[in-house]
Amino acid sequence: MSDASRLAQARALDAADPLASLRAQFALPVDETGRELTYLCGHSLGLAPLAARRRVEEELDDWARLGVEGHHRARRPWIAYAELLQGGLARLAGAQPSEVVAMNSLTVNLHLMMASFYRPQGQRIAIVVEEGAFSSDRHAVVSQIQWHGLDPAQALIEIAPPPGEDLIDESQLTELLAARGAEVALVLWPGVQYRTGQAFNLPRIAEAAHRAGALCGFDLAHGIGNTPLALHDDGADFAVWCGYKYLNGGPGALGGAFVHERHPRGAVPGLAGWWGHDPATRFRMEPGFRPAPGAQGWQVSNPPILSTAPLLASLDLFEQAGGHRLHAKARGLTAFLEAALRERLDGVLQVVTPSNARGCQLSLRVRAGRETGRRAFDRLTALGIAADWREPDIIRVAAVPLYNRYEDLALLLDALERALLTP
Repeated sequence: MSDASRLAQARALDAADPLASLRAQFALPVDETGRELTYLCGHSLGLAPLAARRRVEEELDDWARLGVEGHHRARRPWIAYAELLQGGLARLAGAQPSEVVAMNSLTVNLHLMMASFYRPQGQRIAIVVEEGAFSSDRHAVVSQIQWHGLDPAQALIEIAPPPGEDLIDESQLTELLAARGAEVALVLWPGVQYRTGQAFNLPRIAEAAHRAGALCGFDLAHGIGNTPLALHDDGADFAVWCGYKYLNGGPGALGGAFVHERHPRGAVPGLAGWWGHDPATRFRMEPGFRPAPGAQGWQVSNPPILSTAPLLASLDLFEQAGGHRLHAKARGLTAFLEAALRERLDGVLQVVTPSNARGCQLSLRVRAGRETGRRAFDRLTALGIAADWREPDIIRVAAVPLYNRYEDLALLLDALERALLTP
């Protein structure tokens, strides 16, 4: 297919896209000349909803107008602000509203969850993770093991892809749990592997962990807002996420957590803070801790209102779009790009992300290696493509259905051909 016919095909698909109007609800980045960038980096930082500015300004206005009374009299009273996010987050997580809470950042939430759900006893001391897990997760896991006076060399089990391969077969995890399950206290697994874009079968993993007598938690930093989730039905014990990637909450946005309703906070040990106290008696300032019901009992501090407001604006757009339509468009976008890459650049780029297990991210290996790949990536940037580089040879792109078009992918393909095939 020629570049012109591919662009025409992309524009025809965009014209038929029922979600096309949502793109106009986001601020689209430009370069120093004012040229609009082809933004394919939502896996690192989602775009700004235009309504985010208004939401923040409304909170600033209420602060200026009401002062401390804004906790009760603001148009969205600050006391219950995090609760405004529960419904939208629950739908994205596939959970009961009482099972989710918006709070903190991802790694803080991961520590809070492990404080409750990593309880090594006897020979059951190990945490199972993927080798190559995101660095922050590994740091948190190792420090939790050490906090319990244990040696990570004995209490950390890492599962790597088979030699020469990029992807972990879930059977590797299930087989390990069948053989060594008596050693395992916790399985901590990603919903989507950040480097390869591989999405995992979460109910299969949770079931295998529980069958082995272990608990199971998921890092959904690259999963929530990207892949379909059903945490309640899938049986996860807990999950954590950030709010700045696919949730478009802004840099450093408020994260969140899921705790299955079978784990009431009063029956599970954990770290406590005033904001996790039962709201009905919180302001009595009594010394005893009475946890709030559901996942809210894991809160330790009140939410930062000004940096939470953009997340409300983004969740409104998810509601407008609908999960089924978003996931259908994501499948269409990635299939369009993968087919074009295999047709035009198959000998130059390898699509690492599996076709049958992914969200909207594609990880592309430059077959010629790092030097060629890095040079091509720099050329892409100069051509107005906002993507992401991962050492030693991976270009990551995300076709986010809320704001990306098929035309963006046609432009990406043209830029890749120019960056990789032009001397």
